[in-house]
Amino acid sequence: MLQKNLSLILLLSILTNLLFFDYALCQDTTSSELPELIPYRKGDKWGFCNKEKEIIIPCKYDEVRFFSDGLAAVQVNHKWEGVDKEGNEVISLIYDYVDTLSGGLVYVWLNMKCGYMDIEGKEIIPVKYDNASSFSKGLATVCLNKKYGYINKAGEKVIPFIYDFALPFSEGLAQVRLNEFWGFIDKSGGKVISLKYDEAWYFKEGLAAVTLQGKWGFIDKEGKEVIPFKYDMILRNKASFFNRGLIKVIMNRKGGYIDKNGTEYWEEQDREYVLLTNLFTNSDSKYFVISGLLPDMYQIKTI
Repeated sequence: MLQKNLSLILLLSILTNLLFFDYALCQDTTSSELPELIPYRKGDKWGFCNKEKEIIIPCKYDEVRFFSDGLAAVQVNHKWEGVDKEGNEVISLIYDYVDTLSGGLVYVWLNMKCGYMDIEGKEIIPVKYDNASSFSKGLATVCLNKKYGYINKAGEKVIPFIYDFALPFSEGLAQVRLNEFWGFIDKSGGKVISLKYDEAWYFKEGLAAVTLQGKWGFIDKEGKEVIPFKYDMILRNKASFFNRGLIKVIMNRKGGYIDKNGTEYWEEQDREYVLLTNLFTNSDSKYFVISGLLPDMYQIKTI
């Protein structure tokens, strides 16, 4: 039972961390070129092949990750290690989880704690944190004793561990949460935009989507409202907020697109009158109903 609970806690921690890594991927420009080594499955086992589908690293792993900085994370019997492009073990097969998306450092989990190693397998930042992100612009978000702060690649504390949640930096600012409210800080830890929002996304192209009193809008890096807080939902593309200069929003249960200036590309139309005849009769007259502009408004007429 204890082992089952520990496994569940680890899974939840890794899922939280995947939020960090998804965030990091959104910051990068993805390449359309095939990698030098491609994950290749043979039956139930994984290895790596080249572009000609020649197997370079034998298919003997239960799961594999893409190579980054010459290193790939691979799994065998529920444990993870790091291998180089010849398949040599660089990071020992002892970790509960390994990922190489940390800006030259390898992110590892062991016994419900995480830390960082270099691509040669040397521990750089001790495995002691409750949660951690990949590095963004030289800083990583880490959690210690249920509070979040920021460290540099030497493991030095740069921003104190005072927040309930925090995310990596984007365009010089990072969103942080304290006492249920979100705001933004700079790399010195100074509060640039007050912690007053219900939710907040990271900055992209100078704008960030935030919610205030249940409505979404956009602010600039000074915290000024650029697009009014009137939308029920904002649907972002995974790679960026604005796709071809537009983003889809939901208002009054209807979708439409706006641009970075808040221009709305839609118009509402009055509902058409619908004639429904012979709904009911009596001995003297026939009645019919013409629906009004709203579903609960009707005009009843006799003929």
